[in-house]
Amino acid sequence: MLIFNHSSFTTFTLMGIPGLQSQHLWLSMPFSSIFLAILIGNGAILSLVATEPTLHTPMYLLLSQLMVVDLVSTLSLMPKLLCLFWFNDQNIAANACFTQMFFIHGTSVVRSALLVAMAFDRYVAVCEPLHYNTILSHSLVRCLGLVALSKGVILILPMPVLLQRLTFCHMVIPHTYCDHMALVKMACDHTRPNRIYGLFVVLLVVGVDLLLISFSYALILQAVVRLKSQDATCKALNTCSAHIFVILVTYVPGLFSFLAHRIGYNIPPHAHILLANLYLLIPSMFNPIIYGIKMKEIRDKVAKCLCRGTASAVGPRNKTVSK
Repeated sequence: MLIFNHSSFTTFTLMGIPGLQSQHLWLSMPFSSIFLAILIGNGAILSLVATEPTLHTPMYLLLSQLMVVDLVSTLSLMPKLLCLFWFNDQNIAANACFTQMFFIHGTSVVRSALLVAMAFDRYVAVCEPLHYNTILSHSLVRCLGLVALSKGVILILPMPVLLQRLTFCHMVIPHTYCDHMALVKMACDHTRPNRIYGLFVVLLVVGVDLLLISFSYALILQAVVRLKSQDATCKALNTCSAHIFVILVTYVPGLFSFLAHRIGYNIPPHAHILLANLYLLIPSMFNPIIYGIKMKEIRDKVAKCLCRGTASAVGPRNKTVSK
């Protein structure tokens, strides 16, 4: 058996989706469509928030941070995945592999932390509406973003560091990207520290963040129950609806993928890999759609931009006809 330590190897080989290698070209079509939808959707929301002064509010500033994280996560995954599907480019340098792993897992942590910040934003909007702008100042929003970023860096940085001390028995990764657990399973020597730390990060991020989000919504629900007006109740619930949908889109696929990876021993390998990819892509694809549908301000701005585009296209044509 060949054994590689961190000083002797230079590249890993990505297998892709085990059992479906012959279908990679066909699979590239839906993945390319998802990639394009993510770039257009998140880019459009970011452009809208950046160019419209009326959207420079705490909620939309936090939303723009979430869109940036979604783009970074997608760009860390998709270029190499599409090269693998289109050109069978399986090789990835060890340093590039560890870097990809850091960004993919790090952005997942940052996304979860931003959802906690957005839950706090919704709590203030519903429970302290008169003090909303005072409590959630632009400086606090920036601090929340920095805390989320720091959390991702601090929790994920030890993973590639711990991996570099391992000796690897083979260099073929049965995955489409450099996943932490996929790399750990390739090691020949003692991997308990890696496994324990990986589980610790998952439990800390998902457990603590979901607890904080649940606590925020428990306070929101308590405040909503006290409202005597049905219109006020509906308005308060509608204020939180987009964020609730984003939470479900983010955590449900992630928890399903996590449980399938650890207890779903009868699930085929290709299903595991497809779930792992969709867990990363689904939130990035649906977040701009959810906010575009649920938030009236975004719908109004998009409609306004479309009307401007239609008017500018029709205007010159009418001038030509009149001449």
